Amino acid sequence: MATGTEPQPKIGGVHTGTRAAIAAPHLRTDRWWLAPAVTAAGLLAFVVYSTWRAFADSNYYSAPYVSPFYSPCLAERCSTMHAGPNADLFGSWWGISPAIIILIFPLGFRLTCYYYRKAYYRGFWASPPACAVAEPHKKYSGETRFPLILQNVHRYFFYAALLVAGTLTYDTVLTFRDEHYHWGHMGLGTLVFVANIVLIWAYTLSCHSCRHIVGGKLKHFSKHPVRYKAWKFVGKLNNRHMQLAWASLISVALADFYVYLVASGAFDDPRFF
Repeated sequence: MATGTEPQPKIGGVHTGTRAAIAAPHLRTDRWWLAPAVTAAGLLAFVVYSTWRAFADSNYYSAPYVSPFYSPCLAERCSTMHAGPNADLFGSWWGISPAIIILIFPLGFRLTCYYYRKAYYRGFWASPPACAVAEPHKKYSGETRFPLILQNVHRYFFYAALLVAGTLTYDTVLTFRDEHYHWGHMGLGTLVFVANIVLIWAYTLSCHSCRHIVGGKLKHFSKHPVRYKAWKFVGKLNNRHMQLAWASLISVALADFYVYLVASGAFDDPRFF
């Protein structure tokens, strides 16, 4: 008598001889495809925009604002920024956009981030496309082989992300100047930069690697009360890691776009005082 659980032909993936003989690819009736589709569209939009801006090599500085995509600016060809985050570490031999020098660090941090791995694994690779939906791949090796084993460098990109966040904090402080570098002024761009740096720090500190660094390898929290409080704080941020990942991704793009509008002359930065 057929029971519906007879072994299937071994064709790979989840469809192996040890699985139940269910003809349907999955039993979900909701719009499970919507979340990975929106995720893929959002990430693709950011990739297209950031690629354009990174290679544009123009309209990234208008005193006192500097695009977060170009900070710190480390090439000789950088725009002159009064007390700004520019240092001629790469001489005149660097012939392309200076943004390429620095973007590898925040992008590397995000690409190896635990949440973003889930996002683009599902959105672009369908691995798996959604919960309880089988992936189309016949084999699965996780992150144990090249190139995915390189995801383990995430903890090192975290340290670089701290330096970048520190630089962007300095950039935000400089936005309390006017176009003549006089202190005690604030424009709309200042608010844009303040919102961006708050989200950047929140996302960075909500990182799983940060949580491990703060509270990992401790046998007794009672003997480390300061680290325990820090671990609890980072844990609360970690609960919102996905939301902070998207919010900071959008905010950094908006901050760059704001600088582009002001630097290109398409928009005048309103001044509050």
